[in-house]
Amino acid sequence: MSLYVDNILIAKNSKEMIDTIKRWLLSKFEMKDMGEANYVLDVKIIRDRAKRLLGLTQETYIKKILLKRYHM
Repeated sequence: MSLYVDNILIAKNSKEMIDTIKRWLLSKFEMKDMGEANYVLDVKIIRDRAKRLLGLTQETYIKKILLKRYHM
């Protein structure tokens, strides 16, 4: 589980455990489930469930820096 300001990201290899954690959090705090994350802090999350792989890329951030600093 990762917490940044008012955003929580939960990663676990068990969907049932994630659901249990979400239910507990909802019983204690006012919150809403935004579904699966695609980006977190400008880092793109890549999933391949068939191969059970999880990857991260900063491609968007790199492109932003290249454009702002180097006009590429």
